[in-house]
Amino acid sequence: MTDHINHDPIYNAVASDDFPAMLDPARYGTRTSAFDQIISATHDHFWDPLDTAYIDFSTPFDINNEMIMPRETFPELLSAVADRLDEGQQIKLANESTRWSLSSILHGEQGALSLSASLCHILLDPGAQEYASNQTREEARHVTAFSRYIQTRWGSPYPVGESLGGLLQELVGAEEVYKKLVGMQMLVEGLAMGAFASFHSKTNDPLLKRLTQLVMTDEAFHHKFGKIWADRTIPKLSREEHDRVEDWAAKCFETVLFNLINIRQKQSIYAQFGLEWEWVRDACREVFTDADRREALKESTNIFRVLVKTLLKSGIITDRTRPLYSHWIDMDEIDGESEDMVGYAIADEGIAYLKDINQNRKIIGQKPISAAG
Repeated sequence: MTDHINHDPIYNAVASDDFPAMLDPARYGTRTSAFDQIISATHDHFWDPLDTAYIDFSTPFDINNEMIMPRETFPELLSAVADRLDEGQQIKLANESTRWSLSSILHGEQGALSLSASLCHILLDPGAQEYASNQTREEARHVTAFSRYIQTRWGSPYPVGESLGGLLQELVGAEEVYKKLVGMQMLVEGLAMGAFASFHSKTNDPLLKRLTQLVMTDEAFHHKFGKIWADRTIPKLSREEHDRVEDWAAKCFETVLFNLINIRQKQSIYAQFGLEWEWVRDACREVFTDADRREALKESTNIFRVLVKTLLKSGIITDRTRPLYSHWIDMDEIDGESEDMVGYAIADEGIAYLKDINQNRKIIGQKPISAAG
């Protein structure tokens, strides 16, 4: 019997192949209202990546002569690596690195889509199941949107990195509800909120700026779904259960911290410029030390800082694992902050933008689709 570590009936689950449990007449009358607000809010942040009223993928950007992200965001270009490249090559290396990062985000969105769909197969509460299906729909449009952006700027994405691919496979395939919710809804979604906030605040590409804001209008609610689980579950855990959840979160954090942006993972990029990845790694280490990394993590939009804040404010991090995070992040500083995430403000602006479009949009040059087809 799988131990889902559930202390609230709205997260009760069955095996993914136990469809007869979904047909239990008593089940239909047990729908929770805990997710009604975020389910109904989906109408406020609806957007269609294939409709230019929301986002226009024909927005031009010269990737051959301009960096999508600022030069200072690439450690390679602050090191001896830059001395081996002319200006054109430096721009290409920067944009290929951005392509690699956005490819990882695309793969992460596919993981979130598949994981949300897997929750539909196991969650018994109709309200929880409806929320999971709603998130599945929203993750699907993220896959469409990032696919289209990458196709527009480069043609195709990079393959998933070994580390990220392994983590996503573990999360999607996990049978335990707590692993899915802590790993994806809190940790990966927290990571995503930080990444999108960073892209939105720093990018030189107006198309990427719009795309990340639109995605954040959805992700802010996905992030809240995980927070609801934490608020209803963490205070009720036994010591042994809390240790298991806390250790799982720490394991996932270390995986993404040490491997997600690891230079070894990007060796296919360096090969395009005749650079050995080991040499690039050593060159970057000379200018980007652990102290530099800790300083970078202090930024409110840093992807890992947002992730850690999510875990800390949810009560998952205790004195047992706090030193692991404290090595990289000022935990005392986060202690004194509110629970608001940096991405929430950007998402709120995006929702206001979408409300205006959705209230005034008209179908032009299209025949309305009828129920009869």
